[in-house]
Formats: sequence, structure tokens, C-alpha cells
Amino acid sequence: MKRTLTQLIDRLYLPFVRPYVPRDMFRYAVCGGANMVFDWLLFFVCYHFLFEKMDWHLGFVVISPYVAALLVSSPISTLTGFWLQKNITFQASPLRSTTQLVRYVLVYLANLLIKYAGLKLLVGAFGFWPLPSNMALTLLTVIFSFLMQKYFTFWHPKENL
Repeated sequence: MKRTLTQLIDRLYLPFVRPYVPRDMFRYAVCGGANMVFDWLLFFVCYHFLFEKMDWHLGFVVISPYVAALLVSSPISTLTGFWLQKNITFQASPLRSTTQLVRYVLVYLANLLIKYAGLKLLVGAFGFWPLPSNMALTLLTVIFSFLMQKYFTFWHPKENL
């Protein structure tokens, strides 16, 4: 399956894109974009159908349906994103899978922290609109994520010299 997906993505790597976007960055963008759409769909299904837009009372805490949907969709999409990046984008990494997974989760948590702090600053302190702020922070975290995945999570000494 990973070979078929890699071949399909590489077919989309058209000649006019090659001078501007390295192959690993292109694969990263396609895999990350597909996983992002998967996460949005999973969140939508969880919110509308699994949690039926109702608060969940667990006795000691009440969980809103959007937080419950996030708690279900986020770990799933994190694992699918890890699988895609490990098997499609950064195939040559000599690191053990468990090491890669721990590092991947650390980068994911760092992104959450960056977006949270950024939203607090941009929206809370400066009064910018939430959606454009979130979009700008997403662009920042995509660049951060690519660099961290390449040079930390899936580091390969021969590729990254």
C-alpha cells in the first residue's frame, strides 16, 4: 500500500513544480493535506453523529461535544499522519519506529502550544480576528513541522548533511 501511495503522489510531482519544491517537501504537503482533510471529516462525523452535538456528563466533568470530537479525532489523525510521513515522505530514516512516534507526538504537542500561545497573543492581546490568525499560525506550524519532522523525528544523517 505504501508503495502504491508513494507512486501515486510522485506522479503528481509534475515537472513545473520540481524546480521550486523538493520531492520530500511535496510528499510532505500531499500527505499532510490529505491527513488534515481526514481529520476535519473525522471531527465532523464525531461531532454531528457520535456525540450528537450534546454535552457529555461523566459525573466529575462535563465535556462539550466539540471537545469530545477533538479528543477522538486528534489521536486518530495524529497516528495516520505519522504513518503517512514515516512511510511516504521520510522512508529512509534509520531510527526505530517507537523513537519516531515519540518524536512525532512531541512535535505535534509543540504545534499545539505554538497555536495556543499564538491565538492568545493575536486574538486575545492584539484583537485580530480568530480565523485569519488561526490560518497564519497554521502556515507557521506547517513550516515548523516540516523542519522538525525532517531534522528531528525522521532524521537521517546521510540525507540531512
